[in-house]
Amino acid sequence: MRIAIIPARGGSKRIPRKNIKLFAGLPIIAYSIKAAQESGLFDRIIVTTNDEEIADIARAFGAETPFMRPKELSDDHTATIPVIAHAIETMEQEGIKIDAACCIYATAPFVRAEDIQSAYDAMISHHKSYAFPVTTFGFPIFRGVKRNEEGSIEMFWPEHFLTRSQDLPEAYHDVGQFYWGTPQAWLSGTPIFSNTATTIVLPRHLVQDIDTPEDWMRAELMYKVLQEL
Repeated sequence: MRIAIIPARGGSKRIPRKNIKLFAGLPIIAYSIKAAQESGLFDRIIVTTNDEEIADIARAFGAETPFMRPKELSDDHTATIPVIAHAIETMEQEGIKIDAACCIYATAPFVRAEDIQSAYDAMISHHKSYAFPVTTFGFPIFRGVKRNEEGSIEMFWPEHFLTRSQDLPEAYHDVGQFYWGTPQAWLSGTPIFSNTATTIVLPRHLVQDIDTPEDWMRAELMYKVLQEL
């Protein structure tokens, strides 16, 4: 069985009620549920939450909430892997055999069914424990600088001061939309950012982290523009 697990706790500080806040007319979690449904890959789509309102909205859009997340896994410092591991353990205690689990973040309105499929195919074909999307940085990171209180700067890699941008290696970062993984990897706490993972590459216009109100506004504008193309 393949399952999608969408972590969506209550209690967001920077953007109150972030996981169910309306985004372009729908609760933002609905986009993650919809992408999972459209992929056709999942036998079950589970939302793990500690919040009854989030659970109600998740069910209204077709996801399941077969359990409530415990308090010790619902604070600001809880990492993703323990939350997914708890969901897998809970399901397996009911006798459900899981072959692969995909963590899809609740605030990922740009997530696409075809990317979920591509990452799954990559994980299987490369015999990896994880698979997730990455994208390129918009500026060469090797030309990056740090700034002190006086406004002075210092290069992180001064040896590249004279290196042409086109001669620097391409650098990528995590998109923060979803992560495929084997149950063994999730349960053992295997690090995602390691050689146990493979990746697919997404274009930058499909990537927007949403951590602040400014991020939210930018993401909503981007989304609306993309819908008009």
